[in-house]
Amino acid sequence: MSESGSVTRVVHDDTIDFALAAYRTDGEWQLGELADTALESVETLAAGLRRFDTGEGALGMVGVDEDFFVLVRVDGHATRVLLSDVTAAQEWEIAESVVDFLGLPDPEDDDYGPAGDLGIVADLGMHADDMGALVDDVELYPDEMLSDIATRLGFGPAFDDAVGLEGL
Repeated sequence: MSESGSVTRVVHDDTIDFALAAYRTDGEWQLGELADTALESVETLAAGLRRFDTGEGALGMVGVDEDFFVLVRVDGHATRVLLSDVTAAQEWEIAESVVDFLGLPDPEDDDYGPAGDLGIVADLGMHADDMGALVDDVELYPDEMLSDIATRLGFGPAFDDAVGLEGL
Protein backbone atom coordinates (compact mmCIF):
# COMPACT_ATOMS: atom_id res chain seq x y z
CA MET A 1 0.00 0.00 0.00
CA SER A 2 1.15 3.49 -0.71
CA GLU A 3 1.01 6.29 1.87
CA SER A 4 -2.37 7.40 0.54
CA GLY A 5 -3.77 3.94 1.26
CA SER A 6 -4.18 2.94 -2.37
CA VAL A 7 -2.72 -0.25 -3.71
CA THR A 8 0.27 0.05 -6.02
CA ARG A 9 -0.13 -2.46 -8.85
CA VAL A 10 2.89 -3.84 -10.63
CA VAL A 11 2.70 -4.19 -14.39
CA HIS A 12 4.80 -6.87 -16.08
CA ASP A 13 8.40 -5.95 -16.74
CA ASP A 14 11.33 -7.91 -15.41
CA THR A 15 9.06 -9.46 -12.76
CA ILE A 16 7.80 -12.18 -15.11
CA ASP A 17 10.03 -15.18 -14.42
CA PHE A 18 8.77 -17.09 -17.46
CA ALA A 19 5.75 -17.32 -19.74
CA LEU A 20 5.40 -20.56 -21.67
CA ALA A 21 2.77 -22.15 -23.84
CA ALA A 22 2.41 -25.92 -23.67
CA TYR A 23 0.54 -27.58 -26.50
CA ARG A 24 0.37 -30.91 -28.28
CA THR A 25 1.20 -31.62 -31.87
CA ASP A 26 0.49 -35.16 -33.06
CA GLY A 27 0.06 -36.21 -29.42
CA GLU A 28 3.50 -34.89 -28.36
CA TRP A 29 3.91 -31.98 -25.96
CA GLN A 30 5.68 -28.90 -27.26
CA LEU A 31 6.71 -25.72 -25.47
CA GLY A 32 6.87 -22.20 -26.83
CA GLU A 33 7.51 -18.78 -25.35
CA LEU A 34 4.62 -16.37 -24.97
CA ALA A 35 5.28 -12.87 -26.26
CA ASP A 36 5.51 -10.03 -23.75
CA THR A 37 2.46 -8.46 -25.34
CA ALA A 38 0.42 -11.47 -24.21
CA LEU A 39 1.18 -10.86 -20.54
CA GLU A 40 -1.13 -7.93 -19.85
CA SER A 41 -4.31 -9.81 -18.90
CA VAL A 42 -6.20 -13.08 -19.11
CA GLU A 43 -7.65 -11.95 -22.42
CA THR A 44 -4.25 -11.19 -23.97
CA LEU A 45 -2.84 -14.45 -22.60
CA ALA A 46 -5.74 -16.36 -24.13
CA ALA A 47 -5.25 -14.59 -27.45
CA GLY A 48 -1.51 -15.36 -27.37
CA LEU A 49 -2.20 -19.01 -26.57
CA ARG A 50 -4.63 -19.45 -29.44
CA ARG A 51 -1.77 -19.17 -31.92
CA PHE A 52 -0.36 -22.38 -30.37
CA ASP A 53 -3.68 -24.28 -30.35
CA THR A 54 -3.35 -27.15 -32.80
CA GLY A 55 -6.90 -28.35 -32.15
CA GLU A 56 -6.06 -29.91 -28.78
CA GLY A 57 -5.99 -26.66 -26.81
CA ALA A 58 -3.04 -24.86 -25.27
CA LEU A 59 -1.92 -24.16 -21.72
CA GLY A 60 -0.19 -20.95 -20.65
CA MET A 61 2.15 -21.19 -17.65
CA VAL A 62 3.29 -17.88 -16.20
CA GLY A 63 5.54 -17.53 -13.15
CA VAL A 64 5.68 -14.08 -11.56
CA ASP A 65 8.45 -12.75 -9.30
CA GLU A 66 8.93 -16.14 -7.57
CA ASP A 67 5.61 -15.30 -5.87
CA PHE A 68 2.70 -16.88 -7.75
CA PHE A 69 1.67 -18.46 -11.03
CA VAL A 70 -1.14 -18.11 -13.51
CA LEU A 71 -2.40 -20.97 -15.66
CA VAL A 72 -4.58 -20.14 -18.64
CA ARG A 73 -6.03 -22.87 -20.81
CA VAL A 74 -7.69 -22.26 -24.13
CA ASP A 75 -9.62 -24.79 -26.14
CA GLY A 76 -11.41 -23.23 -29.07
CA HIS A 77 -13.25 -20.21 -27.71
CA ALA A 78 -13.28 -21.49 -24.10
CA THR A 79 -10.83 -19.98 -21.59
CA ARG A 80 -10.16 -21.44 -18.14
CA VAL A 81 -7.84 -19.91 -15.53
CA LEU A 82 -6.14 -20.66 -12.24
CA LEU A 83 -4.28 -18.19 -10.03
CA SER A 84 -2.13 -19.82 -7.35
CA ASP A 85 -2.61 -16.99 -4.81
CA VAL A 86 -5.59 -14.66 -4.98
CA THR A 87 -3.89 -12.07 -2.74
CA ALA A 88 -1.44 -11.40 -5.58
CA ALA A 89 -4.27 -9.36 -7.14
CA GLN A 90 -3.58 -6.67 -4.56
CA GLU A 91 -0.21 -5.89 -6.18
CA TRP A 92 0.01 -7.46 -9.62
CA GLU A 93 -1.97 -6.41 -12.68
CA ILE A 94 -1.92 -9.87 -14.24
CA ALA A 95 -3.33 -11.42 -11.04
CA GLU A 96 -5.95 -8.69 -10.80
CA SER A 97 -7.00 -9.55 -14.34
CA VAL A 98 -7.64 -13.17 -13.25
CA VAL A 99 -9.81 -12.00 -10.35
CA ASP A 100 -11.71 -9.69 -12.72
CA PHE A 101 -12.08 -12.45 -15.34
CA LEU A 102 -13.54 -14.75 -12.68
CA GLY A 103 -15.85 -12.03 -11.37
CA LEU A 104 -14.48 -12.31 -7.84
CA PRO A 105 -14.41 -9.53 -5.26
CA ASP A 106 -11.09 -7.88 -4.45
CA PRO A 107 -9.24 -10.15 -2.03
CA GLU A 108 -8.43 -9.26 1.56
CA ASP A 109 -4.95 -9.77 3.07
CA ASP A 110 -6.01 -13.01 4.75
CA ASP A 111 -7.64 -14.52 1.63
CA TYR A 112 -4.49 -16.47 0.66
CA GLY A 113 -5.30 -19.40 -1.58
CA PRO A 114 -5.99 -20.24 -5.19
CA ALA A 115 -8.67 -18.69 -7.35
CA GLY A 116 -10.18 -20.23 -10.42
CA ASP A 117 -10.44 -23.71 -11.84
CA LEU A 118 -8.52 -26.30 -9.79
CA GLY A 119 -9.64 -28.87 -12.37
CA ILE A 120 -8.08 -26.90 -15.24
CA VAL A 121 -5.95 -29.89 -16.32
CA ALA A 122 -7.93 -32.76 -14.75
CA ASP A 123 -8.64 -34.31 -18.15
CA LEU A 124 -4.89 -34.24 -18.90
CA GLY A 125 -3.82 -36.14 -15.78
CA MET A 126 -3.88 -33.88 -12.71
CA HIS A 127 -7.09 -33.91 -10.71
CA ALA A 128 -8.49 -30.91 -8.86
CA ASP A 129 -7.74 -32.40 -5.43
CA ASP A 130 -4.08 -32.85 -6.37
CA MET A 131 -3.93 -29.31 -7.75
CA GLY A 132 -5.45 -27.95 -4.56
CA ALA A 133 -2.90 -29.78 -2.41
CA LEU A 134 -0.07 -28.53 -4.62
CA VAL A 135 -1.00 -24.85 -4.51
CA ASP A 136 -1.53 -25.07 -0.75
CA ASP A 137 2.12 -26.11 -0.25
CA VAL A 138 3.68 -22.85 0.98
CA GLU A 139 7.17 -24.39 0.84
CA LEU A 140 7.18 -24.56 -2.97
CA TYR A 141 8.03 -21.75 -5.38
CA PRO A 142 5.76 -21.22 -8.40
CA ASP A 143 8.29 -22.75 -10.81
CA GLU A 144 8.44 -25.87 -8.64
CA MET A 145 4.64 -26.12 -8.58
CA LEU A 146 4.43 -25.71 -12.33
CA SER A 147 7.21 -28.28 -12.73
CA ASP A 148 5.10 -30.75 -10.77
CA ILE A 149 2.11 -29.99 -13.01
CA ALA A 150 4.23 -30.36 -16.16
CA THR A 151 5.62 -33.68 -14.89
CA ARG A 152 2.13 -35.04 -14.23
CA LEU A 153 1.01 -33.96 -17.69
CA GLY A 154 4.02 -35.54 -19.40
CA PHE A 155 6.41 -32.70 -20.26
CA GLY A 156 8.30 -32.18 -16.99
CA PRO A 157 11.88 -32.44 -18.32
CA ALA A 158 11.18 -29.98 -21.16
CA PHE A 159 9.56 -27.53 -18.74
CA ASP A 160 12.41 -27.84 -16.22
CA ASP A 161 14.94 -27.24 -18.97
CA ALA A 162 13.02 -24.21 -20.28
CA VAL A 163 12.86 -22.51 -16.86
CA GLY A 164 16.28 -23.58 -15.60
CA LEU A 165 15.20 -26.16 -13.04
CA GLU A 166 17.06 -29.08 -14.59
CA GLY A 167 19.45 -30.69 -12.11
CA LEU A 168 18.00 -28.93 -9.06
